Amino acid sequence: MNLVLVLKSAAIAALTLTALPVAVHADGNRVTIDQWGQSNEIGGGQQGWRNRLTINQQGWGNSTIATQDGARNRTVIGQTGAGNGVIASQLGRCNILGVAQMGSGNQASATQSGGCNALGVIQAGTGNHASAVQSGSGNVAVIVQD
Repeated sequence: MNLVLVLKSAAIAALTLTALPVAVHADGNRVTIDQWGQSNEIGGGQQGWRNRLTINQQGWGNSTIATQDGARNRTVIGQTGAGNGVIASQLGRCNILGVAQMGSGNQASATQSGGCNALGVIQAGTGNHASAVQSGSGNVAVIVQD
């Protein structure tokens, strides 16, 4: 009887924790993850200090892979709909990334290396694909699709 009670309590605790936003801090790094819907996937990593990674996936079947290596990098991802995917990578310092995909079946890939680069991707409709690579310093890129 006690084992059943422990298993039920553990299951309730696990469900409660997965429904809450998660914020993790280490070396001034910050990760915030919000997921609703079903079958959403996130993978990522941070190395360095004062990096910020925010991911918010609603809908279902959305996936994000995001990495940051360096200092004071900022990635914000988004995604609603279904079947959207993002691969984002930042290497260096002071880079700002972006991305917000509202429809379904959108795919974005963004890579930044260097310093103080800015990039944004907004894809509102269905089945859009965007890819951007920045290296060096002071680069700006904006991709908007419907």
